[in-house]
Amino acid sequence: MQITPVLLCGGSGTRLWPLSRKSYPKQFVPLMGEETLFQASAKRLSGTGDGFAFGAPVVLTNSDFRFIVTEQLQAAGIDPGAILIEPDGRNTAPAVLVAALRAQAQDPEAVLLVAPSDHVVPDIEAFHAAVARGLAAIAEGQMVTFGITPTHAETAYGYLELSKAPDTAGTSVTLKQFVEKPDAARAAEMLAAGNFKWNAGIFLFRAADIIAAFKAHAPELMEPVAAALDEAEVDLGFLRLAPEPWAQAADISIDYAVMEKAKNLSVVPFDAAWSDLGGWDAVWREAGPDDNGVVVSGAATAIKCSDTLLRSDSDRLEVVGIGLEGIMAVAMNDAVLVADKSRAQDVKLAVQVLKDKGAVQATDFPKVHRPWGWFESLVVGDRFQVKRIMVHPGASLSLQSHVHRSEHWVVVEGTARVSVDGEVKLMTENESVYIPLGAVHRLENPGKMPMVLIEVQTGAYVGEDDIIRYEDVYARGEL
Repeated sequence: MQITPVLLCGGSGTRLWPLSRKSYPKQFVPLMGEETLFQASAKRLSGTGDGFAFGAPVVLTNSDFRFIVTEQLQAAGIDPGAILIEPDGRNTAPAVLVAALRAQAQDPEAVLLVAPSDHVVPDIEAFHAAVARGLAAIAEGQMVTFGITPTHAETAYGYLELSKAPDTAGTSVTLKQFVEKPDAARAAEMLAAGNFKWNAGIFLFRAADIIAAFKAHAPELMEPVAAALDEAEVDLGFLRLAPEPWAQAADISIDYAVMEKAKNLSVVPFDAAWSDLGGWDAVWREAGPDDNGVVVSGAATAIKCSDTLLRSDSDRLEVVGIGLEGIMAVAMNDAVLVADKSRAQDVKLAVQVLKDKGAVQATDFPKVHRPWGWFESLVVGDRFQVKRIMVHPGASLSLQSHVHRSEHWVVVEGTARVSVDGEVKLMTENESVYIPLGAVHRLENPGKMPMVLIEVQTGAYVGEDDIIRYEDVYARGEL
C-alpha cells in the first residue's frame, strides 16, 4: 500500500525564540545536529515499511517558506512532491482538508499520514512499525492517531484518554476522549493511570474517511476549502490556493473541528522516544544533559553549573555561565534569552512583549533567506548599511534597480557575474564593483561553489522595499 505523507509546515515556534522566529521558524533550523527538523521529518516519512511504501510528500506551507522547503528537501535527497501554498495560516483543519481533497481527486483510495514537520522521533523503524499497526485499523474504517507513551507528567501537551490500557502488542485502542493540557497534579494522575497518552497530532486515515468526517462535523469548511483548491494556480511548480475562498475558512485545528467529534477514531500507542521540542526545556532534555544536568551547544562554556542549558548560535558571541543552576541562556547575533528553566513555556510571552515594543527581533531572523541564498545585515546606520550576501551555485538575483541607494560590492568567496546597465563582467575574490543609484543591475553565481560578497549600501533610504524588478527567475513581485 502507498501512503502519501502530508507535512504541515507553517508554525512559528515562538517558545524557541530567539532561534525560532516567524520569518524562519524552528522546523527549518538545525536544532538537534546538522539536519533540520523538517528534513528529519521528511526522511522519517519516506522509504518503506511492513506492507507499505511512502510516496512523494505533500507539504502545506506559506509563500515565504516555499523555496526553503524545496531547498531543504533537495539537500536531504528527497524529491519534492506537491507543495501547497496557503495564502494565510488557517490552522490545521483547512490544511488537512485541502490535502485530503487533492489526494482523493487523484486516487479515490488514497491513504494519508499527516504530521507536523518539527517533531523529533529518533527511532524511525519503531515509527514505521506503528504506522503498519495503524493500517490494520484504517482497513476497518477507522481513522488513527498516534499516542505517545508519557515519560513524565508533562503539562505542555494535550492528552488522549484511551478506552482501556493498551496491550503489549501496541495494537490500536478506541479513543475515549481528548484531554486539554493539564495542571501538574492532573498530569501526575494521568501518568499513573496508564491509559493516557500524549497527543502528538499525527494522523493516519483514508482521504475518503477524513472528508466524510469533515462533511459530518465541520461542513462549513467544505465549500471554502474546496473552492480554494479548485481555483488554485500553479506557480513555478507550487500550487497557490486561491486567497479569497481560503480566507472564508474558519481558523480551527483538526482536533476541534473533527477529531474530538469523530466516533471512528482509534489510537496506536507509540512507546519510543518522541518530542515536539516545544520549549528550551525539551531541547535540554533531548540533547542529553551530562552528569551535572548541563547541556552546552555552539560557542558556550559552563563552569560549575548544574541543570542548565547554554547555547550560542553566533560564531561571534561566546556564552559563558559560572555557577548557574536551573538556567537556560540562548544567544544569537541580535538577541539573547536568559530565563529560569522552569519558565520555558513563558518564552512566547517575551515574544509578545517584544512585538508590542516594536522590536524587529520578535519576528525577524537575522539571516534573511531568499530562493537564491541569504543575506544578513552586519552594520546599519542612518544612511548606510553593510551586508553579507551568499548566493547558491547557479543562482541569480533579479534584474533590478534602486531609487534611493547606491551599492558597492566586494567578492570575498567564489566568483560572481555582475551586470550593470548592460555591461557584464566576472569578478573573483577581492575584486569590487560600484552600482550607481538607479543603475539596472543583476548578481549571479556562475560557479559550482557558494559565492559570498560584502555589500555596502549608501543613500537616503536602505530598506528592503526600495527595489524595482525588471526580470526574476523566481517570478517574485517583491523581495
